[in-house]
Amino acid sequence: MSERAGFRSTFRRWRADRPFWGGLLLALGGAWILLTMKASLKVVLHVGMQGLAGYLLPGLMVLLGLLVLFNPAQRLFYSITGVLVSLGTWPTSNLGGFFVGLSLGVAGSSLAFGWLPDQEPRRSRRERRRSAVGAG
Repeated sequence: MSERAGFRSTFRRWRADRPFWGGLLLALGGAWILLTMKASLKVVLHVGMQGLAGYLLPGLMVLLGLLVLFNPAQRLFYSITGVLVSLGTWPTSNLGGFFVGLSLGVAGSSLAFGWLPDQEPRRSRRERRRSAVGAG
């Protein structure tokens, strides 16, 4: 049981040092769009660049989501690129995975863009009230 607790605390520390939910949502949005694509490679090559973009942009979303997770120092560039690529999936990939993948990508990119590494964790109203009562 102590190994499991050790892994949890290590994972929590790792997760706190990066825009975890933003990167995860961006990668999941790209994966969702890739799963909704049903065309075979023959059809994609026959259609041309438009068909190739239908697979390239969601793949890039997954890559950008992973880069946000594993290289948080460059999160601003990755998140701006992630929003643009997510919006680009609307005309190229079944309306952005029927708007689900598009929404996940935009939300994840926005979370990654807004993440601040030096910010104190938010305290709940109850915790603030307890500290105010204890101090006063």
